[in-house]
Amino acid sequence: MGVYQEKVRAYSALPPHHNVAAVRDIVLGERRAYVFRDKEHGDLHGLVKGCRRLDEEHARRLFRQVARAVAHCHRHGVVLGDLKLRKFVFADEKRSKVKLESLEDCHVLEDPQRDAMSDTHGCPAYVSPEILSGSAPYSGKMADMWSLGVMLYTMLVGRYPFHDPDPATLFSKIRRGQCCLPEGLSPGAKCLLQSLLRKEPAERLTASELLAHPWFRHPPASQEAASGEQEVSSADQAVPSFDVKDDDDLFC
Repeated sequence: MGVYQEKVRAYSALPPHHNVAAVRDIVLGERRAYVFRDKEHGDLHGLVKGCRRLDEEHARRLFRQVARAVAHCHRHGVVLGDLKLRKFVFADEKRSKVKLESLEDCHVLEDPQRDAMSDTHGCPAYVSPEILSGSAPYSGKMADMWSLGVMLYTMLVGRYPFHDPDPATLFSKIRRGQCCLPEGLSPGAKCLLQSLLRKEPAERLTASELLAHPWFRHPPASQEAASGEQEVSSADQAVPSFDVKDDDDLFC
């Protein structure tokens, strides 16, 4: 199998989903293969960095789509492995429709029920405690769920749950698995974050359990449908200060 074929293998293994970007065309050159996808309109990383943080209704509409994409991948034996805000892009100019940008760095499982992995690459701020402990193999799906917890925390709070300019100190914090939940979050949001950012992988929500969490049921579906197409302006967002000196160093 060629290098480019291995890179796009997951697209053929995964049924189409409206929250996962598809390959529109592949053009083979003399030395390179060019993969074409739909046009994107920025990513979640840029949105959160611009707004500093999102209010819960805005975050809920976007994160529900993120969760659906991950649940679809897990259901069909695909582990993402390097989940982070940059991986999710907007499919529309209003920045209301989210898609998983690519599957090139994911892992296609031979058996969807067996997700033991040993790969340790990824963005330091999103890596799970079990990966840092070096006690491989670990559950790839549960490592993804930890990364989803980091994503949601960052969307709601405006900074990573674990951060430090010194990598050794950062990894020490992640291994302990203890982060502070700000008072401004709703009880539902706190419950969801605590259910994802658990040190023990087996105690975390699975992707299907995540979508069933009560936090996603507010506001009611009719209200969400009415407001889902409205872009939330940055002027409506609370803007807390980051706890680091350099914002560019904060985000992977």
